[in-house]
Amino acid sequence: MGFEQAALTAILGGMLAAFAAGRWRYDVVAMAGLMAAVAMGLVPADAAFAGFANPAVITVAGVLVLSRTLTRSGRFDAVAERLLAGVSGLPGQLAVLCGLAAAASAVMNNIGALALFMPVALWAAKRHGRSPALYLMPLSYATLLGGMTTLIGTPANLLVSRFRAAAAGEPFGMFAFSAVAVPLAVLGIGYLALVGWRQARTNAGLEPDDAPDDLPLYDTELTVTPASPYRGRLVAELERERHARVTGIVRDGRRVFARLAEEALRAGDLLLIRVDVAALHTLAASGGLVPPVPAQGDGTFAEAVVAPNAVLQGSCAASLDLEGRWGVTLVAAMRQQRRTEGRLADASLSVGDVLLLHGEPAAIRTAIDELGCLPLADRRIDPQPRRTAVAGAVFTVAVLLAALDIGPPAIVFSVGVLVLVVARCLRPSEVYDAIDWPVIVLLAAMIPLGDALQSSGTAGLVAGALLAEAGGVGPQAMLTLVLAVTMLLTPVLNNPATVIVMSPVALSLAGRLGLSADPFLVAVAIGASCDFLTPFGHHNNALVMGPGGYRFTDFARLGIGLELMVIIVAPLLIPLVWRF
Repeated sequence: MGFEQAALTAILGGMLAAFAAGRWRYDVVAMAGLMAAVAMGLVPADAAFAGFANPAVITVAGVLVLSRTLTRSGRFDAVAERLLAGVSGLPGQLAVLCGLAAAASAVMNNIGALALFMPVALWAAKRHGRSPALYLMPLSYATLLGGMTTLIGTPANLLVSRFRAAAAGEPFGMFAFSAVAVPLAVLGIGYLALVGWRQARTNAGLEPDDAPDDLPLYDTELTVTPASPYRGRLVAELERERHARVTGIVRDGRRVFARLAEEALRAGDLLLIRVDVAALHTLAASGGLVPPVPAQGDGTFAEAVVAPNAVLQGSCAASLDLEGRWGVTLVAAMRQQRRTEGRLADASLSVGDVLLLHGEPAAIRTAIDELGCLPLADRRIDPQPRRTAVAGAVFTVAVLLAALDIGPPAIVFSVGVLVLVVARCLRPSEVYDAIDWPVIVLLAAMIPLGDALQSSGTAGLVAGALLAEAGGVGPQAMLTLVLAVTMLLTPVLNNPATVIVMSPVALSLAGRLGLSADPFLVAVAIGASCDFLTPFGHHNNALVMGPGGYRFTDFARLGIGLELMVIIVAPLLIPLVWRF
C-alpha cells in the first residue's frame, strides 16, 4: 500500500468515525475530508470544487426546488385523506399511505415525500384512535423504497449514474432502476402493511403505570399558581397522579437543589417537567400549572418537527427570539432521547426534535415556514392554485423530457426552475430557500474523494481484498456481497457517501472479474437506499423518531424484515435485468 492509498484510507476512516459519532454535521465532515485530501495532494487543488459543477449535484438542486413547490400546495394532503377516509382497517390504510408516499418519493426527494404525508398519517392515527407509531415508521421506510425506483428519486441513484457515465460513457436512464426497484418497493410495502406494523412498538393499550416510559414526553416549564390544587403538596404526588417527571424547580430566580420528590410546591414555583402532551393540557386546564404562554390573546397550539435544513439547528429559543420576531412561544420540546438540562429556552435543538408552539395561526405558519420546520398538522391549502397547477405541469414535463432522453436531467430541471421564476410561481429567494444546502455541499465534497479512490488505486485494493476473502465464489455471490456491504455502510455514512465509497469498489471488482459493472452498480444503488436499521442513517428516520415516540431499537425491530427481503430478492432480480 503506497502513501496515497494509505492516506486516503486514513481520511475515509476518520470520516467514517465522524459520521458515526454524529457530533458534527455531515457536510462539515465531508468538507473537512476534502480539504485534508487536498492538503495531502490526493485531490488537485483546481479540482477540489469541481463537484459543485457536477450534473448530479445540479439535478439534485433542481429536483429539490420543484418538489418543494409542490409540497407547499396542500393538494396531496387532501387527496390522501379522501382515499384513506373509505378504509378503516390498519393494513389497508398503511397500503394506501405507503403506496402514495413511495410514488411521490419516486419523483421528488425522500424528505419532501415524508413532509407531504406525515400530517396525513397523524390525522389518520387521531381519527381512528391509534398510536402514531403504527403509521410513521412504515411511512418513512416507504419513502426510502420509493426513492430507489427512479434516477431522481434519491441523490444516491444520480451519483451511481455518474460513475457509470465516467466508466462506460453513458449514464443510467430515468427508469433504469425501476425493473428491479419497483418489485422490491411493492414487496416492501406489502410487508409493512401486513406484517411490519405488528413489530412497531406502540403506546396504545398500556397500563397507566407504564405510560411515562412509553408515551412521547415533552420538556416544558409550568408555573404553580396560588389557586393550584398542588400548592403545598409534594412533587412526588404530582408525578404519581399526572404521570409526569419533575426535573427541576426554579424558586425566586434560583434553582432548588434538594430531593425534589420530597419538596413541597409553592405558589410562583417554576417547574421544569417532562410530560406527555395530553397530560400537559390537563395540567394547564385543571391543575393550576400555567405553561409559558402570554396571559392575553387567544392563540392556538401547533406542533412542528425540526427538518434537516432548518435554520434553528444548534440554536435555542432564547437566541432565536421567537416571541420578538414572530410572536410565537416555545411551550414545550420533545428532544428525541436527550434530556433538557436547565431552562427550556436555552435547550439546543436538532433534527427530529418536535416543538410545541403557541401563537396566532398566521404567525405560527410564518415561523414554521421561515425556520424550515415541518408542520405536524393539516396544512393550509395554497391560496394560489395557478402556481400549483403550473408547478405540477412543469415538473411533469421535466420528468418526461428526462425520461425520453430529450435533454440531460441537470439541464431539464434547471430550465424547469427558470420557467417557474419567469412565470412568477417562485420568487428567486424561494429558490435558494428550497435547496437543502448541506446535501449539496456533502455531494460536491464527496465527488472529488470518489474520483481519488479510483485514480489512486485504493478502490482496486479494496476490490482485491474482497476477492481474496470471498475465494472463488461466482458472480451471484459477489453481487450479494457488494449489496450486503453497501447496506451495512449506509446507516453509518448516509447514502450519498456510501455510493461514493462503494461505486469505485464495484467498478474495480467487476473489472477484475471480467464482468459487466452494471449489476454491481445497481446493487450499490439499491443497497444505499436501504437504511432500515437506525434512526440516524437517513434524515427521514430521524424526523419520525420524536412524533412516533420511537426508541433506537424500534427501527431495527421493524426494519430487519425489509433488510432480509432486499438481500434475498435483489440478487435474484438484478441479473435478470442487468446481465453479468
